[in-house]
Amino acid sequence: MSSQSEMNLSCSICYDIFRDPIMLSCSHSFCKDCLQMWWKEKPVRKCPLCKNLHLSDDPPCNLVLKNLCEAFLLERDQKASLESEARCSLHSEKLKLFCLDHQLPVCLVCRDSKIHNKHKFRTIEEAAEDHRKVLQVLLQPLKEKLKHFKIVKGDFDQTREHIKIQALHTERKIKEKFAKMHQFLQEEEKARITALRAEEEQKSQMIKEKMEALSRKIAALLDTIRATEENLRAEDVSFLQNIKPAVNRVQQRTLLEEPHVVSGALIDVAKHLGNLAFNIWKNMKEMVSCTPVILDPNTAHQQLILSEDLTSVSLGERQQLPNNPERFDHHPIVLGSEGFDSGTHSWHVEVRKDGIRCLGVLIESVKRKEQLQTGFWEICLQDGQYTAAAPPLPDKLLSVKKLQRVKVQLDCDRGKLSFFDLDTSTHIHTFKLSFTEKLFPYIGTHNKVPMKILPVTVRVEQHTPSLSTGFWFS
Repeated sequence: MSSQSEMNLSCSICYDIFRDPIMLSCSHSFCKDCLQMWWKEKPVRKCPLCKNLHLSDDPPCNLVLKNLCEAFLLERDQKASLESEARCSLHSEKLKLFCLDHQLPVCLVCRDSKIHNKHKFRTIEEAAEDHRKVLQVLLQPLKEKLKHFKIVKGDFDQTREHIKIQALHTERKIKEKFAKMHQFLQEEEKARITALRAEEEQKSQMIKEKMEALSRKIAALLDTIRATEENLRAEDVSFLQNIKPAVNRVQQRTLLEEPHVVSGALIDVAKHLGNLAFNIWKNMKEMVSCTPVILDPNTAHQQLILSEDLTSVSLGERQQLPNNPERFDHHPIVLGSEGFDSGTHSWHVEVRKDGIRCLGVLIESVKRKEQLQTGFWEICLQDGQYTAAAPPLPDKLLSVKKLQRVKVQLDCDRGKLSFFDLDTSTHIHTFKLSFTEKLFPYIGTHNKVPMKILPVTVRVEQHTPSLSTGFWFS
């Protein structure tokens, strides 16, 4: 009774099961009436399939094929008849009741039997209606879950496209920088491009695998929803016969883990572009500059515009960027690419026009999708006055009136964060820190004029007789 069997027993002219099949000398068989109608409009009698010529007006009947077709039709009719009215497998009576204790359709004889003694029953119609309502309620969260899965899949699509854009942009910047260097740096360029491509491939593959896994879950949800809805449309008896596996299937799919946008999925642009000239300069013996803090574009608010070398930031039009977990949504700020939990670190920030909006450090675990409540230390400009803020402590008004260049010094070992006015060489403010995780430099701005991390001068000298190399930053 398979579809393959039905195809093998079908006439190639009418595409139905053979009726009075006759066989031509080429061994092809057709319904007698179909062949006569085919030949009626043809001047020469040929096989409709192989086109071989046949002279006989009355081809012989294919008795074997006729018997097979009649048996096939009989079996199909019997099966359809059985399916039209479900009956009890024990008593061959029509299933009219539903046992609430066993959760199975039963007949009237079953109701009075010992196995169903003191059990509760409902009519098939009542039980089917009750279970349909239950299954429809269970199905609703599954549809909501499917909707959420599709939204997250859309986020994955956007993230994957942004990875490609990042990779192309980063590659272009790498090539521009390498173009300014001498020929012997080609080997270095090739190594860095390879690393970038490897990361792009690795992260794209990761997103692809996540998307494939999500697609499989979506397909599973669609299959479950489709099967459940088909079951809901089934006859009452058939519906109730399959109610247990249907409910179990829906409940199992409801337990599917919610998808989330992957943290760390984007290209680590700062790793490839940050201090690029300094890193490749280690084999050179000439003066270069190094920026101590590189801004991380993967953390930047969508309205912030970063410079090509990731050292300055300004306010601009909102960009279409992935809403990855690292990115700030509520505040227009951007983090440095590297966090600190030991040692002493300092960086200089150039401020123009209206001065600083906010400048400081924050802990790695701050909530990036909502308003910052605590976990940061900063100096900021509010209503024309500079203040030092470190919630939950009260803000402190600073005496400084105007800032153009600021030095930020973080001493992790002593727990101090200090700010200095570079133009007047005066101390502005010092925070005493209490932290248990990495601290990240950050800049916040509402100004279209860039705030810039200034480079430091690096000098290399060789000392004899060991010819060791020393590095000085100023």
